[in-house]
Amino acid sequence: MPWIVLLISAVFEAVWATAMGKSEGFTRLEPSAVFLVALIISMVGLGWAAKHIPIGTAYAVWVGLGAALTVVYAMATGDESASAWKVVFLAGIIAAVVGLKLVPGGKPADTATEPAAD
Repeated sequence: MPWIVLLISAVFEAVWATAMGKSEGFTRLEPSAVFLVALIISMVGLGWAAKHIPIGTAYAVWVGLGAALTVVYAMATGDESASAWKVVFLAGIIAAVVGLKLVPGGKPADTATEPAAD
C-alpha cells in the first residue's frame, strides 16, 4: 500500500507542477487553486509513504516520477517539444524508479556490537 500511495502522490506532484506553470505567477485563480490542493495531497501522501519506505528512496521515486510525468504531459499537450533524446532520458528516469522499487529496502543493520574499549 505505501508504494501505491507514493505513486499517486507522484501523480499529484505532476499536477501541482503543471498547475504552477499555468498559474502565471499565481495570478490566475483556477490553476493556483489546483496547485494548492494537489500540493497538499502530494505532500501528505509522500509523508505517509515515507513512514513505510526509506525517505531517500521515497523522495527519489516521488520526484523522479513526478518530473517525468510533468514532462510527458507537457510534450503531449504541445507545451514542450518532444524528441527522441527526451524519450530516452525519461525512460531512464522510469527505469531508475522501477529499480529503486526492485532493490531490497529497509534500514541497514547495526554493525556495532560493543562499544570500543579505551
